[in-house]
Amino acid sequence: MNEQEFTRVFQPLLPKVSSYLVRRVPSQEVEDLASRVFEIAWQKRKQCPTDFELAWLYRICGFVVANFRRKQSNRGVIFELFVSDNPAPAAEDMVIADLHLRSAFQALAANDRQVLALYAFDGLSVAELAIALETTPNTATQRLKRARNRLAIELSKE
Repeated sequence: MNEQEFTRVFQPLLPKVSSYLVRRVPSQEVEDLASRVFEIAWQKRKQCPTDFELAWLYRICGFVVANFRRKQSNRGVIFELFVSDNPAPAAEDMVIADLHLRSAFQALAANDRQVLALYAFDGLSVAELAIALETTPNTATQRLKRARNRLAIELSKE
C-alpha cells in the first residue's frame, strides 16, 4: 500500500479513531494519540486485514491507550473509566449517567468492559470485534455473550 492508498483508506477513519480516544483519555491528548495510532498503522500497514481497517485501528488504539495510561500511572495520575471534558457527551457518558448501570459496568473485569464497549459504544460487528481483540469470530461471540451475562448479573444486584 503506497502513501496515496493509505491516505484514501485511512483518512476517513480519523473521526472514529478520535471518538474512540476521546472516550478513553483526556481530550487534550486525543490529537497526539491519534497521530501515534496512524503512525503505527503506517508502519504496520502490510498487516492490515482488507475490509477490517477500522477494527484493526481500534486494536492499535487499545495498545496506544494502554501505553498512555501506563505512562500516566507511573507519574501518579489516576484516570476515570471514561474521561471526557467534551461539552457534547459521548453516547456511553449518557448511559453511564445512570449510577446503577455505571456501578454494574465498573464491577466487570477490564476484559468484559473492553468487549462491551467495542461492541455497544464503538459499534463493531462480531467480525470486527474479533479483529480488534485478536481472536476468532467464534471466540469474540463467546466473550461478548459472557460479558453481557456478567453485566446482567451485576445489574440484577440491588
